[in-house]
Amino acid sequence: MGPILPIGGKNGRKRSLLFDGNGIPLSLVVAGTNRHDRPLLAPTLDSIVVKPPIGTIPNLCADAGYKGAEAKREMEQRGYVPHIKGRREEAAQIKDMPGLKARRWVVERTHSWMNRSRKLLVSFEKSELSYTALVSLSTALICWRQTISIYG
Repeated sequence: MGPILPIGGKNGRKRSLLFDGNGIPLSLVVAGTNRHDRPLLAPTLDSIVVKPPIGTIPNLCADAGYKGAEAKREMEQRGYVPHIKGRREEAAQIKDMPGLKARRWVVERTHSWMNRSRKLLVSFEKSELSYTALVSLSTALICWRQTISIYG
């Protein structure tokens, strides 16, 4: 018989990613599934690979898991303009304004691209380091494919 897990305990990995508007991954942090998204915000923002151009004010769209004064303060301290909305809020706003496009689908699409790497869909890796290496390889492939589609 295997180890007894407490109720609500989860095994697995969580990917905290930061994407640009085209779905290209800019930052990656991996943690256990039992952690909330909020504590992963600062490491994700600090590990960004490509800094925004000088003179621009980057917008940061986040879901309702990042609501709260502390998360907003962390985003603003790093120079981002936070836009934090839940799914229903975004859907209602899009319904009211016909020309506005949803932003959430970019993140969902990129996670779907990552899940096409079957090794990432269900994590059997014993160490967090090896899983991080696999996710990094997957993000590198996504960047390469996007670059090819942009530049031919």
